[in-house]
Amino acid sequence: MMIGDIVARPGRNLIIDQLKNYRQKHNIDWVIANGENLAGGIGITKKTMTDMLEAGVDVITSGNHIFKKEEAQEILNNKKSKVLRPANYPPSVPGAGWKLFENDLGHRIVVINLIGRVFFRENFDCPFRTVDQILKNEMKSEGIELNQIDAIVVDFHAEATGEKMALANYLDGRVSVLAGTHTHVATADEKILPNGTAYVSDLGMAGLVDSNLGVDKNAVISQFLTQLPKKFVWKTLGPAKATGVVLNLKRGSIKPLSIKRFFLQNDY
Repeated sequence: MMIGDIVARPGRNLIIDQLKNYRQKHNIDWVIANGENLAGGIGITKKTMTDMLEAGVDVITSGNHIFKKEEAQEILNNKKSKVLRPANYPPSVPGAGWKLFENDLGHRIVVINLIGRVFFRENFDCPFRTVDQILKNEMKSEGIELNQIDAIVVDFHAEATGEKMALANYLDGRVSVLAGTHTHVATADEKILPNGTAYVSDLGMAGLVDSNLGVDKNAVISQFLTQLPKKFVWKTLGPAKATGVVLNLKRGSIKPLSIKRFFLQNDY
C-alpha cells in the first residue's frame, strides 16, 4: 500500500484513525507513505514520524520539504531510521535515499526515494543516473540480489507528469512500482507497463478535503488575485481524504500482479 503526501493534522488524524483497520481488512503487508508534509503542512518532526509509524506506516518517504524542520537531520542520521530522503540529493546530505527493509513475515523490500528536476528551484542530481547507480552498483555492494527480495518500490517525488512517465518507462521491468508524489492530486492512470512495472503518476494526498492541496484556500486565492506573498495557513479541522494505490505481488517475483487505487475518508 502506497499513500500520497500526508498533509498536516487532518491527514495524520485520518491515518491514525483508519489505517490499522484497513491493513487488517485487506491483508496489507507493507505501507509506504510520503511524509514530507507531516508537521504543520511542511517538514517532519520526531513526534509526527512516531505517530505515523505507530499508526501502521512501515516506511516514510519524502521530497523537497524534508529538511524544513531542524529535527529532520537527526531523524535521517539515525542508521535505523525508517524515513528516507531523495537519493539524488548531494551525497553529503544527511540520511539515506534507499534501504532494504524486512518485516516480521520475512518479506524483504527495497524502497527507493527520488526527486525530479523539472520545475524545481533546487538543482538535484539526475534521478535517472542515480537510480541506475542504486540498481546496478549500490545494491550489489550491499550484497542484495534480486532473488533475495520481494519488491523494489520507487517513490518519485516530481512535478512534471512527463518526467515521471519517462523514468517509469526507463525502469520498466527493473522495479516493482514507480509511484509519483508531490502534486497532492491523485491521478487515474494506474497501470502495469509492458515489462511488468506498475505505475501511477501521482498518489495524491492524505489531507483536508476543503482546501487547496491542504492549504487554506482563501490564502491561495488571495495570492493569485494580488500577486503579493501570503503566508500559507495549513487548516487543522474538517473532513479529510487519503488516496494512493494497493499492489498485489507474488513471492518469488518482483513484478506486481495488479495495481488499484484506494481512498479513505472521514466526516469530521
